[in-house]
Amino acid sequence: MSTHNKPSRIRNLAAAALAASQLAMVDLAQAQTPAQPRTFTAIRQIDAGDLNVGYVDEGPAGGPVVILLHGWPYDIHSYIDVVPLLTKAGYRVIVPHLRGYGSTRFLDRNAVRNGEPAALAADLVALMDALKIDKAVLAGYDWGARTADIVAALWPERVKGLVSVSGYLIGSQEAGKQPLPPSAELQWWYQFYFATDRGQAGYEKNRHDFAKLIWQTASPQWRFDNTTFDRSAAALDNPDHVAITVHNYRWRLGLAAGEAKYAGLEARLAQFPSISVPTITMEGDANGAPHPDPAAYAKRFTGKYKHELISGGIGHNLPQEAPRAFADAVIEVDHL
Repeated sequence: MSTHNKPSRIRNLAAAALAASQLAMVDLAQAQTPAQPRTFTAIRQIDAGDLNVGYVDEGPAGGPVVILLHGWPYDIHSYIDVVPLLTKAGYRVIVPHLRGYGSTRFLDRNAVRNGEPAALAADLVALMDALKIDKAVLAGYDWGARTADIVAALWPERVKGLVSVSGYLIGSQEAGKQPLPPSAELQWWYQFYFATDRGQAGYEKNRHDFAKLIWQTASPQWRFDNTTFDRSAAALDNPDHVAITVHNYRWRLGLAAGEAKYAGLEARLAQFPSISVPTITMEGDANGAPHPDPAAYAKRFTGKYKHELISGGIGHNLPQEAPRAFADAVIEVDHL
């Protein structure tokens, strides 16, 4: 073997080893970098009632319509994995930012930052009118479920079917004044916090940390990562978010007045109207948020009805934690 080629061979081997090690480091770095979660990038805007609403509109324009409603303190990304399942099944899917979230804004800068339940329900009807949607399947959880319940109860002609996590959530100020057992009151700690000026200031200052705490306690077995949380927490930076949140919880306790234009609706809701549209209620087996027992509300649904318990450590944000089960319920209720 010629010896004068040996140094060059050694240099080549060393270069190859270095390149291989650098490639391995790149692969390792990529493996350790968490993938960025998908987002809804095509947010549309439309004037509807008191609001300019930011919303997602995906799927075939001529398909049957499903409207998905998020809760507090979450956002439209609760449905990031539900939407493609429904559009694949042929549905047109609308997911609006509720008042106080994301890109939804009041048209009148002097409007009351009102969080009472009837106002949110009126928002939904106004959105359907603006989009020229006569009838839709409504589905939601938390504030979104309550809003869907109200529309189904007061405007049943607009609702083809209902999917409601935690069931019948219609209440009234009078009912909200009634004391609960201490263990139940403890679950509502944040409602009492928001009843104080300190609570409002604290939520304004710490809204992201506050929301993350709610996510953790409401879904104790859901192992969401920071990027997933941050994707939704951005919607809480809406300038009206804190005022609407605080008003909602103060209104429930009778500590804040609603608007006169909603008084007639609230009077009807205080009678706890039945819901006659086809309905599927759902509950996660690990829901850490306050929620009623299904047996307590089953009789409120007088049409075709069924209840589903979703197992596997599923918490309060059921559509994001169990998207397949939620999408299946929407499709099923459409055919009840």
